Amino acid sequence: MSTDTVNQKVPTGVWTVDPVHSSVTFAVTHNNVATFRSGFESYEATLTGGDEAQLVGTVDVQSVDIDEAQLKGHLMSPDFFDTERHPKLTFTSSSLEIAYDGTVRLAGDIEIKGQVREVEATGRFGELPANLGGNPRVALSLATAVDRRDFGIEFNADLPNGGQVLEWEVAINVDLELVAQEA
Repeated sequence: MSTDTVNQKVPTGVWTVDPVHSSVTFAVTHNNVATFRSGFESYEATLTGGDEAQLVGTVDVQSVDIDEAQLKGHLMSPDFFDTERHPKLTFTSSSLEIAYDGTVRLAGDIEIKGQVREVEATGRFGELPANLGGNPRVALSLATAVDRRDFGIEFNADLPNGGQVLEWEVAINVDLELVAQEA
């Protein structure tokens, strides 16, 4: 048996996000060339370790990091996130596989704007040195992309020279440092 096929496990226990050392971000191509990037300032994530590891997370959509009031208001409107009716994004994993080299394959359900779709993400996992308080830590870095139309986010506008203002595909990156919770 090759060591490349041996899987790691998330250490047993409950791990919660350290928001100072974590981020939840997204990116979308804008005007056919530029990339618009932003993220969220308020989110929670819990990783349960052991044989059946599971990642669960929520994002407060109102916390999107955009300083321009008109754009932020448009993103909160029914054209995009419709935060009056759908204030949270949620994710629950259905499988989490970690290869011997720390490579991760994760699948689960993401809910955006009331629409639930299965997504797959790839990334890396690793155990980290304890934090300054002596608590064990782990890190999980994930990347995926979704078609925003799958979640009812269909706003767009034609550009004068062809194409549309926004691409349909949105890249999502989640970088988490998680701290072990006491039993």
